[in-house]
Amino acid sequence: MAQIRIQNVRKDFGSFTAVKSSSFTVEDGEFFMLLGPSGCGKTTTLRMLAGLELPTSGEIYIDGEEVGQKPASQRDIAFVFQMFALYPHMNVRKNISYPLRSQGMKRAEVKRRVTEVARILGIEDMLDRPVGRLSGGDRQRVALGRAIVREPKAFLMDEPLGALDAEFRERMSEELRALHDRMGATTVYVTHDQLEAMQMGDKIVVMNHGVVEQFGVPQQIYDWPATRFVAEFIGSPPMNFLDFNAVMDKGTDSIRLGDATIGVPRQIDGASGKLTLGVRPEHVRLTDSGAYRGRIAASEYLGTTQIVTLKTPNGQVKARVASSDPVQVGDTVGLEFDARTLTVFDAGSGRALVSTANREVLTHG
Repeated sequence: MAQIRIQNVRKDFGSFTAVKSSSFTVEDGEFFMLLGPSGCGKTTTLRMLAGLELPTSGEIYIDGEEVGQKPASQRDIAFVFQMFALYPHMNVRKNISYPLRSQGMKRAEVKRRVTEVARILGIEDMLDRPVGRLSGGDRQRVALGRAIVREPKAFLMDEPLGALDAEFRERMSEELRALHDRMGATTVYVTHDQLEAMQMGDKIVVMNHGVVEQFGVPQQIYDWPATRFVAEFIGSPPMNFLDFNAVMDKGTDSIRLGDATIGVPRQIDGASGKLTLGVRPEHVRLTDSGAYRGRIAASEYLGTTQIVTLKTPNGQVKARVASSDPVQVGDTVGLEFDARTLTVFDAGSGRALVSTANREVLTHG
């Protein structure tokens, strides 16, 4: 397997820029997620890694070799598509073995590899079945088998579970992660599903409008979003945002929201003007007292928890609390936040305000 590195990669389609000067590194053996909404540039980035698109500028390295202008056939990677891309007239065995047979590999080695891959994927009893008679989950296993059998330097996967229903998606995501752990393969996986990215990935790149918004491990991205976009995109429900005006000196440890004093992290650079306080729903506590108040507008029961929606002077807030907590629509309650869990954003740029010392950790993992 191999390290993958892209450096200042840009991709233009005429006057439209799909990817803007992106840089990140996928370490050898990582399960790496490219995450973002439709049209953010994640699939274009993956296709440039594969050699299906050539970058307008920038460099791409696989196992230390610059391959940015080389075709896919010279990159030693395997690509797994969303729609399986299997040969319907072939059975499972022939589909998996096709890449090896097309290379002229000896029959005994082909048989050995196909048998081993079928064992890893748990499809030994399907090898002689037509692929048209398989379920969606089993077809995706066959598509994975055809990629694995080549023993490439890296696997590139473009939403490979997107065509499956919810039950199969959950099961296959667990199997994919377990398969990765057994093989130790370098894997780059594109998805728009933030839960899938958080559950499966060692590292995540969050993209938006062709720009890398943040790069890091899942917990860093969830706990310390670098931008308001990341804070909104990651989490369900997403982070709450309360707008306020303030002058904050470097090291300020509190802000004023109406009559309330709210503690904030100390690692903040100086800022002034329109700012936004971000707080995750699970970090909002409802109290009988408290200077900062909100009126309960709705409650959504979710089994062990409930999502309570409140109206406050600075914007709507959602709180995730225990389902056993007494909640009455129309009541006014106090809201408390833990300063260690809060993020302050510049309202204009959407960037998180963090100290210079912490910015490298926040944005690059």
